[in-house]
Amino acid sequence: MGRKVYIDNQPLSEARAAYLKHLEETGAFGSRLTESIPTIEARGRVTARPVFASISSPHYNASAMDGIAVRAEDTFGASETSPVRLKLEEQGRVVDTGDPLPEGFNAVIMIEEISFISPDEFEIIQPASPWQHVRLVGEDVVAGEMLVPENCLLRSYEIGALLAGGAGQVTVLAKPRVAILPTGTELVPPGADLKPGDIIEFNSHLLGGMMEEWGAEVRTIPMVADDYQALKQTIQEAMPNCDLLIINAGSSAGREDFTYKLVSELGQVTVHGVAIRPGKPVILGSIAGKPVIGLPGYPVSAALTAELFARPVIYRWQGQPEPEATEIEARVNRKVVSSLGVDEFLRVKVGMVGERVIATPLPRGAGTITSLTKADGVLVVPSRWEGFLAGDEVPIILSRPLQEIKNTLAIIGSHDITLDLIGSRIKGRHPEMSLSSAHVGSLGGLAALRRKEAHLAGIHLLDEETGEYNISYIQRILPGIPVRLVNLAYRQQGLMVKSGNPLQIKGIEDLTRPGVQLVNRQRGAGTRILLDYELKTRGINPDSIIGYDREEHTHMAVAAAVASGSADCGMGILAAARALGLDFVPVAVERYDLCIPLEHWEHGTVREMLEVLNSQEFKDSVVELGGYDLRDCGRVLWES
Repeated sequence: MGRKVYIDNQPLSEARAAYLKHLEETGAFGSRLTESIPTIEARGRVTARPVFASISSPHYNASAMDGIAVRAEDTFGASETSPVRLKLEEQGRVVDTGDPLPEGFNAVIMIEEISFISPDEFEIIQPASPWQHVRLVGEDVVAGEMLVPENCLLRSYEIGALLAGGAGQVTVLAKPRVAILPTGTELVPPGADLKPGDIIEFNSHLLGGMMEEWGAEVRTIPMVADDYQALKQTIQEAMPNCDLLIINAGSSAGREDFTYKLVSELGQVTVHGVAIRPGKPVILGSIAGKPVIGLPGYPVSAALTAELFARPVIYRWQGQPEPEATEIEARVNRKVVSSLGVDEFLRVKVGMVGERVIATPLPRGAGTITSLTKADGVLVVPSRWEGFLAGDEVPIILSRPLQEIKNTLAIIGSHDITLDLIGSRIKGRHPEMSLSSAHVGSLGGLAALRRKEAHLAGIHLLDEETGEYNISYIQRILPGIPVRLVNLAYRQQGLMVKSGNPLQIKGIEDLTRPGVQLVNRQRGAGTRILLDYELKTRGINPDSIIGYDREEHTHMAVAAAVASGSADCGMGILAAARALGLDFVPVAVERYDLCIPLEHWEHGTVREMLEVLNSQEFKDSVVELGGYDLRDCGRVLWES
């Protein structure tokens, strides 16, 4: 009999509704614990019951101004033509803001409206009305008045009101206790010496931080290997001390994926398998009436399924609605292909170019942790759609503030390590600004400028006939569009090979040797064009090179392929080779420029980038990478 992989493949909305209904029926939300804590420690907590004032605020009649307290009837008839003179102590008392109003006095005249005739006598030219500039008892809060209702999320404002009303203690809902159980024989703690097959256990820190932000109290259980009995014992010991158990990894159907069987044995599985990508094998169940969620092991899947299924549970416990995310319309700049029947959550970079918001899809992959850090938002491809065409207007759920999106410098084109340094320096100088770079190759960058989808493009395109860089391509692809070409650097390009160069690769000719495997850049990349030029000048047919059709999109990805042993060599820059400890065989020096349409020249982030390029601090950091010549860095080399 075949192994049953998933109980079902439920649509997302049905799975969420079914799980929350199951938890309601089991009473998971019925008995919420409470605790009494000092009000000064209660910010971010939720009240368990109404809170009433024990004192009035103010609890005495208080002066609202710096001035002189008087009896209003003593001032009647005062005017500019007929001023009234009063004596201090007898008819007026000096008071400061907040002072108790002296017995027998019922008004305050501001100090700037008083003229002193002598040290003990003053003059006024307009009468005071009874109780003017006086804060009466209970003006703000009256003893016995409700300060906040139950299920109130306490902000700084509420804390101030509670303290003003004499509530030094407040009864709040206890934080939901979440236990996170990382599982897997391959897991090792951060900082451990790594050997092949080891995986750093960081998901518990990722998930724990998310759940603390949602209001939970998080405890991470020590890692447990893929051992059925050990996992079973750990789960049984954890359940009495938590309100929600998160089991990370083991939710799929591999030989050592035990979560489904364990939850079924110890409790009940409501859902196993949801029609989403990533995160399909999520497990939603309960043990002893308490929710248990089995999250996939890949970090992007784990984070997404936690947001979709753990977050609503945590907010429901706190009696609070889930916060609504900001959603905007954006133009997707690449074709997006998706599968019918699955809601796909695709992370994107977002930037505003002119009046248009542009979304650039990030690489897919449930294990691509950098897609979480680089993303500005999420594009959801509904299950009934097969994707979107380039240029379609699509809804984006933002994960960063909209103002930051408006202050994002959008760069599309060839990859270079220094772009990250530029972005870091911009962020350091102006926290409200950021840089978004998408690596589609030099030709792809110029095409994006033609479609008005970026502020500038990074390019290094060699004209095989003239030996000149970039200009002829701009004239052909961007006719009639005024641009300036600003140099970033001259780069040393060559073949990255394994440390020690075990195959003794000396140059381009060696790529045709039997057994030498190349990893190439994608079509349209300047590095690919340079390699083709070098092959052509030597009369080498690309079909004679093993791996010529294997493509990566960045210099670092090529370097990683060589370092991992999946390729013997790849064309790239010296800085990438140094970063991963590879040897380097020089081939050519190329010019890498930034093509900036004049319509964006005065854009704030563009001007800031140009200032960074001309700063000595930036140049020093680039020189440290190796393989860069900055003699023209920041200079305009050509203008159309």
